[in-house]
Amino acid sequence: MKRNVYLEEMPLPEAQNGYLEFLRSKGAFPGRRSPEAVAVLTACGRVTAAPVFARLSHPHFHQVAMDGYAVKAALTFGASELNPRSLRLGEEAFPVDTGDVLPAGTDAVIMVEEAHQPHPEFIEVVKPVFPYQNVRVVGEDIVATEMIVPANHRIRPVDVGALLAGGVNEVLVHPIPRVVIIPTGDELLPPGASEFPPGRIIDFNSPMLAELVREWGGEPLRWAIVPDDMDRLEEALRQGLEMGNIVVLNAGSSAGREDFTAPVLERLGEVFAHGVAIRPGKPVVLGEAKGKPVLGIPGYPVSAVLAAELFLRSLLAAYSGQETPVRDRVTAVLSRRVVSPAGVEEFVRVKLGRIGERVVATPLGRGAGMLLTLVRADGILRVPRFSEGFDAGKEVTVELLRRMEEIENTVVVIGSHDLALDIMANYLRLLFPRASLSSAHVGSLGGLMALKRGEAHLAGTHLLDEATGEYNVTYLKRYLADVPVVLVNLAYREQGFIVAPGNPKGIRDFSDLVREDVRLVNRQKGAGTRVLLDYHLRQQGIDPCQIQGYDREEYTHTAVAAAVLSGVADVGLGIRAAALALGCDFIPVAEERYDLCFLLPYWRGQVGEWLRAVLAHPEFRQAVMARGGYDLRDCGRVIYQQGENGI
Repeated sequence: MKRNVYLEEMPLPEAQNGYLEFLRSKGAFPGRRSPEAVAVLTACGRVTAAPVFARLSHPHFHQVAMDGYAVKAALTFGASELNPRSLRLGEEAFPVDTGDVLPAGTDAVIMVEEAHQPHPEFIEVVKPVFPYQNVRVVGEDIVATEMIVPANHRIRPVDVGALLAGGVNEVLVHPIPRVVIIPTGDELLPPGASEFPPGRIIDFNSPMLAELVREWGGEPLRWAIVPDDMDRLEEALRQGLEMGNIVVLNAGSSAGREDFTAPVLERLGEVFAHGVAIRPGKPVVLGEAKGKPVLGIPGYPVSAVLAAELFLRSLLAAYSGQETPVRDRVTAVLSRRVVSPAGVEEFVRVKLGRIGERVVATPLGRGAGMLLTLVRADGILRVPRFSEGFDAGKEVTVELLRRMEEIENTVVVIGSHDLALDIMANYLRLLFPRASLSSAHVGSLGGLMALKRGEAHLAGTHLLDEATGEYNVTYLKRYLADVPVVLVNLAYREQGFIVAPGNPKGIRDFSDLVREDVRLVNRQKGAGTRVLLDYHLRQQGIDPCQIQGYDREEYTHTAVAAAVLSGVADVGLGIRAAALALGCDFIPVAEERYDLCFLLPYWRGQVGEWLRAVLAHPEFRQAVMARGGYDLRDCGRVIYQQGENGI
């Protein structure tokens, strides 16, 4: 079958606004239906279709507001310490409790602590009360016929209370729009599958999209997986249009031989746009069939989420008379340059943290298939369509995915990757629930440069000085000479060759790396592991140009192990813990010291207080040791201090 082609790459504003107009012109949107009546007790989260007025005042009787004695206020006028007033119980003063009906003939309440009872039949008052003092009069809170909530209002828990107090038991609300989500692809396995043959992947997109729909006020209806067959997809779409108000076809929206979304939509309706100038999410399909919106959402998970955010969310909001919510924004400084292709509006996931007076944004991986970057992202940076990106140090506007309070309590670690950092992040959250840890893997030297620019609280580093055999200190003196820092040990760890199970290539030492049948996967420039590799190559007189794969770079030890396990490479230098985690074999080469380099003010402040507690915690240490290849004999010990009376 021939490949499809994009109809166009429509600019995002034109696609968003034009799609709504297109749907209206087709009578497919907003697709309002008759409102439905629901019980107030179950109405929280629903959107009102009409204003709601009180049927009953609250309170609907004069209500006693304090424990004490109900009286006619005029009987207390002139009362004082020198001239107390005596009131006969049962005739002029009546004992009452908070919430009681105010007795007939009375108009005020004397608080029990302000009345004295010298005799069983009398009370004495020494201070007058004014009419309706300590009384909740009829309608003090809500007056019958008063509007409690307007139309197009999302009902909150407090609204439920007010509606019930106003005598309202039912409200008219917009029906919840039903969104049929149809996952497509021969490669998909249903969630819960127990076997994962090569070429098959779990359908995690449709459950994820379903929960987004639910979060945005819709009712998701997940369809069974439809294989890459145009006729079967057409039948699924036809049935989905009968069951739902909106249909989402997930995957098959691109230009491949088995991407059938656009052709099938053209059979049953009309395509408004096939391709929008965004990244990720470019091959989105926007259309209509049978008087209902149909969206073709790309299969890559980040593209799927972004396309849903940009197009599906606004449809769901409009169905209920709402505007699409706008995220809070913050001004941040970019820690690294962001290069973006001209002609598309790019959405870059970033980590955020406050470093001194600035919020620093560190870009995460940009791939459309990198779902974990969405899990870890704190915000989204939009790169305008005709911009080529932003330079490092540039102030940019970031849309927040987390509350600013959480970002203010984020510990920012930039530098070398280590599995213990994930364990540290977990125990930081366990010990201090308001705190979190954000780590970006740019290599040891990149981490030290981030400290120099004031873009992190601390950096992970394991840089070997070939001349002395010492780790890290030489580099601090060289690159951070004027920066007060503290070097704290995290662990000693084993570095070595990560090879496939059984070591099929028989790799034993560095000389094996130059063999024609051996492919290396390397770490990025500036990584401590790269420095260690280059040191050993020089020691043995090996030219890196002789090594296949020397220029293939990964940013983490686990990525190196994954490359070896998958057969992309035969060997990579990394830590034992990463090899064990992925079931690879390991050939030890050296023990190295992995340290945490703190900017001195943060070591002395709350960040240091938090992380000292984590490093000293027995369960944290046990969890790190369980990974294998670690020695924590100096964990938490200050190795070196530079500046302010340092070593």
